[in-house]
Amino acid sequence: MDIDVAEPVPAGTGVGEVRRLDRVVIRFAGDSGDGMQLTGDRFTSETASFGNDLSTLPNFPAEIRAPAGTLPGVSSFQLHFADHDILTPGDAPDVLVAMNPAALRANLADVPRGGEIIVNTDEFAKRAMAKVGWDVSPLEDGTLEGYRVHPVPLTTLTLEALKEFGLTRKEAERSKNMFALGLLSWMYHRPTEGTESFLRRKFAKRPVIAEANVAAFRAGWNFGETTEDFAVSYEVAPAVSAFPAGTYRNISGNLALSLGLVAAGERAGLPLYLG
Repeated sequence: MDIDVAEPVPAGTGVGEVRRLDRVVIRFAGDSGDGMQLTGDRFTSETASFGNDLSTLPNFPAEIRAPAGTLPGVSSFQLHFADHDILTPGDAPDVLVAMNPAALRANLADVPRGGEIIVNTDEFAKRAMAKVGWDVSPLEDGTLEGYRVHPVPLTTLTLEALKEFGLTRKEAERSKNMFALGLLSWMYHRPTEGTESFLRRKFAKRPVIAEANVAAFRAGWNFGETTEDFAVSYEVAPAVSAFPAGTYRNISGNLALSLGLVAAGERAGLPLYLG
């Protein structure tokens, strides 16, 4: 199936202001099925390749998934990146991406006044808000006064970007995390080639799904470049690193521990059992 996918507009071609920062803390938050860990992991990988120093904090819900749209089911991924050496994933997010009411309610108290909040307005139906105890939309009752709020219909925009792919609505909606990733990648001038290559590898056996995710990612980037609501983008320069140039691996603590146990068992010549 041949599908044309719009190229992302190069950064800096719009008329928006570019501000330089020395550090930023971003938190992606949504339902456990919204792909927040993948979104955070891809932003982390591109940030590492760009040369920033960074620290991350994935926050997983329980393995027994809570009902969709409830507070116990919220999954988040926090990333702190800077142009200098940092040691922690940050105390509070400068930017919160909230994919639904539960994600907003669970994380709002952590965002300092003046922080930026990007909200998927499509999810703020009465039933979804009732699940987290809101009778009135926090987007309308003054709850978010004092924050820089960007209401974005992420689901609608994703469906519009993917209407030529012949996907079901449910299949297309799954790509809204890539739209959000594209938007944040534009905001902070992250590279795009690595993520597009990753998506094509990840969905190599389903090329239509791969190209749909790439299209959603590019649509998010281009939305940031063209919408008036995002008049400012940000630059965080690469850090001066003590590490020599070379190929590095992005690894989690759980994976590092697992590899260490396997290596120890191999070197000791002993069988390894994990229960």
